This record gives sequence, C-alpha cells and structure tokens, in this order.
Amino acid sequence: MLRLRSLRRASVVGALGVALLGAACTSNDGTTTAQAPAAPATTSSASSSGTFGEACAAVPSSGPGSLADMAQDPVATAASNTPALSTLATAVKEAGLVGTLNGARDITVFAPTNEAFGALPKATLDKALGDPKGLLTTVLTYHVVEGKLSPDQLAGTHKTLQGGSLEVTGSGEDFKVNGGSSVVCGNVQTANATVYVIDKVLLPKS
Repeated sequence: MLRLRSLRRASVVGALGVALLGAACTSNDGTTTAQAPAAPATTSSASSSGTFGEACAAVPSSGPGSLADMAQDPVATAASNTPALSTLATAVKEAGLVGTLNGARDITVFAPTNEAFGALPKATLDKALGDPKGLLTTVLTYHVVEGKLSPDQLAGTHKTLQGGSLEVTGSGEDFKVNGGSSVVCGNVQTANATVYVIDKVLLPKS
C-alpha cells in the first residue's frame, strides 16, 4: 500500500490540455459543387491521444508537462511537471514517496486539482495535516486504484489502496466519482499509470 504522510497547500495554476479538431462538410450526392466558406473549427473535448475533458485546455504542446512528455515519465515525475497537480506533487515529495509511486506498476490515480484541495474545509485540512500517519494517509491512498483503467473500464466499483471502494458512474467522456467529484481531464497516460484529474477530494467512509 502506498503511504502518503504529509501535505501542504500549493498555489493554483493551470490545467491540463486538449487539441482542437476541425470539421469538414461534403455534399450528399458526392458531386462537386461550389464550396461555401469554411465553417469555423469546432472544439472537441477529446484529443488524438485519447484524453478528454474541458479542463484539458492548457497543456503545453511540447516539453515538460505536455502529454507526450508525461507519457514518458512515471506518475510522480509527471505530476511534478504539471502545474494543476502541484499540491499533489508536493505531498508525494514531502512524504518521500516519489520512488514508491514511480516504481509502482499499472495503477490508476484519481488526482485532485489544486482547486480541489483548496476547497476542503480548513478544519478538515488541518485535521489531516495534524495526523499524517493516519487520516491524511487514509484519504490520499483512497485516490489510488490498482490497474490502468481505460475509459471503457472506468464505470463500476473499484477497490482502492486504502482498502475501501469507490464508485465511478457515467460513460463516454462524462464520469463522476462517488457521485460528487467530476472527471475534468481523463485518460492521461504516464509511464506507469493512468490519471483521471478530478475536481473534488475524495473522502472515504469512516
């Protein structure tokens, strides 16, 4: 079981990114006709890499933090290069778990954004910070599931490394975790994990 022992707040910056896809039209009968002015390109929530979600809007096209770069790095390293996950990355680093996460094989991580951590009630966050070996570890390991889940495997009940279960509902590009946390950027690949970025921190049942 992965053990995350400490957490500090980090600034909220950026989100992950997605490509724009164009659209084209042809006539019904296949004949050649005078071409009307091209329609504006439309925006799709899915990229050619298979990622999806509106929060995928600002990933760099190349270099650190790009989808191609993250796919080459293990998950802790990939998170450290992703501004929107800086709070999570800080937690991993401070807990001394970079090697543990990077060495894990085939996991799925439901990764709360910086905004998700910032939205926690102060009393809840302070309580977790005051109990790094107990409550904090319990909450953070609840976000990790064994196996690299593809979108068509995502819906259902999944056992977490914390020992409890979480429930994913939805299909296509619209998923919720435990009924209240939405996947805002999904199917992000790292060398050893599939990451689904979520907009609320998941709290296991006590």
